[in-house]
Amino acid sequence: MSFWNDTPARTVPRGHFWIAGDRVELAGKTYQRGPLFAEWETPEQVTRPWPIVLVHGGGFQGTEWLDTPDGRPGWAQRLVEAGYAVVIVDRPGHGRSPFHVDTMGPMGPPFSYEGGRDIYFPSSCAERHTQWPFAPDDERAMDEFIAGYGPLPADLALSEDIEADRLARLLDRIGPAILLTHSASGPVGWLVADRRPGLVKAIVAVEPMGPPFADIPNIGTLTWGLTAPPLSWEPPAKTPAELREAPLGSRTLPSLTGLPIVAVTAEASAFAAASPPAIEQLKAAGAAAELLHLPDHGVRGNGHGLIYEKNSDEALAPVLAWLDRTLCDRTSPPDAADAAAQPPSRCS
Repeated sequence: MSFWNDTPARTVPRGHFWIAGDRVELAGKTYQRGPLFAEWETPEQVTRPWPIVLVHGGGFQGTEWLDTPDGRPGWAQRLVEAGYAVVIVDRPGHGRSPFHVDTMGPMGPPFSYEGGRDIYFPSSCAERHTQWPFAPDDERAMDEFIAGYGPLPADLALSEDIEADRLARLLDRIGPAILLTHSASGPVGWLVADRRPGLVKAIVAVEPMGPPFADIPNIGTLTWGLTAPPLSWEPPAKTPAELREAPLGSRTLPSLTGLPIVAVTAEASAFAAASPPAIEQLKAAGAAAELLHLPDHGVRGNGHGLIYEKNSDEALAPVLAWLDRTLCDRTSPPDAADAAAQPPSRCS
């Protein structure tokens, strides 16, 4: 019997599109650099006012939101079931978004099995980490998990700049949305909000890459604190050193002022410690930033891959509650008459 025979049938609107990259001239010919692939899916009736854009972590691709390694529905399907339209992207140079060194610069190193183990089930967290969906010594499962990983562009500042540009133009196309990032895409969320403040309604950052000014092995350096390329700080900082030496709160990010941001952290992840200092800097810069530590909500035993671990549905529940609480629990998008009758808020 085919393995999909036991999977319930789904009938939902879905499709895909591309955000085109830049045209570049090389040796008299024209090429495209850094397109972004996007696929979308909605429930039969969308009941939430804004879609959620799902942005995958470093070296992986948008498939991390679709299904879990042990075959259960991923966060993308659960968000659709909760009434959201979702847009899943492959960051430029990843998955279905092509990479070529002649247009995007050198590749970083390949993604190793050892690197995957260090990130997702490190021995230092083994006693507390109970939710990984397959045994660490299951080599066949590890083969399938690592298969989706590839190299990142070697120039982190360039790649974050390209990703933020494409995601900003994606929002120009689909309208206001919520960004849901994971790991290495966390800084890109801050950049997109900085470039399209009116179109980002909230950011959920699952264990975002950091802390500020961190040098991330095999990825690069967050040269400008929260990001590799600069944000629109006020007053502006002329150099990264000037920004690093500035007292916390002495510079703000006007585009992020009041923006709801939550960093989701796990109990047994070596990366969870990066989020508190990032949230502290975002909050001092004017964002409505906060932490959501899963054990505080009764969700225990998770590592950095919490979005597809055995209790991934339980890990999503406090995120959904935060979105409801923060953006208002509307049952339908506001129409023009409703908007005119209501005072301004983040829900309209």
